[in-house]
Amino acid sequence: MKILIIILLLTGFIVNKAQTIETKIIHYIQGEIITNIDIKNEFKYLLALNDQLRELNKEQILKISEESIIREKIKKIELSKQFEEIKINNDYLKEYLKNLYSKLNLNSLNEFEQYLKNYGITLNDIEKKISIELLWNELIIQKYNNQIKIDRKKIKKKFQNKKTLKLKEYQLSEIIFNVKNKNFIKEKYIEITKSINEIGFENSASIFSISDSAKIGGDIGWINENSINIKIKKNISDLEIGKISEPIILPNGIMILKVMNIRNSQMKIDMEAEYNKAANFERNRQLNQFSLIYYNKIKKNLGFDE
Repeated sequence: MKILIIILLLTGFIVNKAQTIETKIIHYIQGEIITNIDIKNEFKYLLALNDQLRELNKEQILKISEESIIREKIKKIELSKQFEEIKINNDYLKEYLKNLYSKLNLNSLNEFEQYLKNYGITLNDIEKKISIELLWNELIIQKYNNQIKIDRKKIKKKFQNKKTLKLKEYQLSEIIFNVKNKNFIKEKYIEITKSINEIGFENSASIFSISDSAKIGGDIGWINENSINIKIKKNISDLEIGKISEPIILPNGIMILKVMNIRNSQMKIDMEAEYNKAANFERNRQLNQFSLIYYNKIKKNLGFDE
């Protein structure tokens, strides 16, 4: 019996030792480490949000997962400097989770938990990641809210003297990328469109996009045409379903949009509600720009500038 116990203990030691050897530190960022296991777990998380990643090869998957976990760690480092703890209001967290699992066509938190088990991750894992993202958004609002510029008169003018509205809505996905020199925009655009033709827009978003929407294949959902910035609207108004836009130059990078679907409807106008939708869309668009600008600044200061 004693011999059996010793054998079991030795076996456990050997297994643990092997696991330790297999774990490698890939990056060290101001007290935060990223291991090969972290990258593997990040892929599980990304796959749970966007199953189409299975279509990519191993090298592409590892690159996407590594860049994603680097973004998270850099945000976490900055948040730790700005807040006492990384914690989000529970009601806000629940609402975000509901929106997340609804996009996956799941009906409840319990269903979501069971779904996550299939990918070897827990609800607690997801909550930690979401808390970082939501607190980061709060930080960006605190820092840049007073710099947001919205032409409220121009927005209200759209709805003046209208009781009904023929409304076109676009279901959009995005890729936002950067280039060091604007002369390379066309070259990068050709590279991305080639990738889109080969592996699809969603997987190309995961590879090339620097936006947080890359985690879900670039999806930004349904947006009515009155909520869309004029510059963006001009680039997509003539696009058919399934087509992509030319490069749209924004302060935070270059955007490519894909029209996933289009629908038309006629509705009675609630002027205040439509105004608020348009104003919120423009506000969020600008906040996303500031988010990328601030993140890139921190990344550069930490020595991760490309």
